[in-house]
Amino acid sequence: MIHAKDIQGLYAILPTPATKGAVELDAQNTVDLEETERLVNRLIADGANGLIALGTTGECATLSNPDYESFVSCLLEVVGKRVPTFVGTSALGGHEVSRRMKLVKDRGGDGTLLGPPMWQPVTDRSAVDFYAGLSKVHPDLAIMVYANARAFRYTFPDEFWAGVVAQAPTVVATKHSRPKSLTELLKIVGGKINVVPNEMTLEMFFSESPSTTTACWATAASMGPQPVVALMEAVLSGNQSEVKRLSAALKWANEPVRPLIADREVFAQYNIQIEKARINAAGYCNAGPYRPPYQYLPDEMLAASVACGQRWSALCRDENFNIPQAETI
Repeated sequence: MIHAKDIQGLYAILPTPATKGAVELDAQNTVDLEETERLVNRLIADGANGLIALGTTGECATLSNPDYESFVSCLLEVVGKRVPTFVGTSALGGHEVSRRMKLVKDRGGDGTLLGPPMWQPVTDRSAVDFYAGLSKVHPDLAIMVYANARAFRYTFPDEFWAGVVAQAPTVVATKHSRPKSLTELLKIVGGKINVVPNEMTLEMFFSESPSTTTACWATAASMGPQPVVALMEAVLSGNQSEVKRLSAALKWANEPVRPLIADREVFAQYNIQIEKARINAAGYCNAGPYRPPYQYLPDEMLAASVACGQRWSALCRDENFNIPQAETI
């Protein structure tokens, strides 16, 4: 099984490509499997060290079970163990989560991206018991905790991490953004859980704890992973000036959507739409339309998302990932 120390480099988050008909409530077979295959091969060829699928941007919550299974089967067959792949298995109840985890393992997945059930917000005790129980039932499938407080209505406090370290040995990583105290969290997990930031907080993680910053995740990688690959390489080589330069370039590219992401309520309500809109605008892949019921995106948010995708595409076209001279942050 993959362990915390094995998680290195860029883990690209991919959407679940949707067919045109996916907008209809009675639609079936909504996954564009050809585009899935093309995207997976392209991400790996362009330097992604690992993949994460079926999180929020992957529309895990809006896929039917048949579509979920067809996507997982296609994804893992195409990957073919070339890079570690974490597949989301979050669901409303533990039985469905366990069923999905078995599917992922049977199809060749290395791990799962997993948040706690969210219909009824979990307590610390129930959250720890949930991950501990799944560790026992699926002892050979690694778990990456999906530590998104906004999505799961749970704050993932220090008590949770202490309990998971003690009782859930298959938890090897957490998809994080900004922990309340990185130093304290790293002390609690003691190297048993890799605390993985996104590309926009990677510089901060690197400055606070360079020895433990070995990987990052990026939804933006589906707009083109190359700038984040370069940033991650700079981190791993300890090149502080290059980390600073590339982080500034990514900040410029993401500037149009930063106010949306910074607003907790706005981003919670429009997360899927913003991400898919900017991915489609960048042109690296075709994520397709939004699946119901998350289909409305106000015009001003759509414009900001498109602008972000266009900036990211411009950055990718420069082999050194320089901010275009006519633009400033």
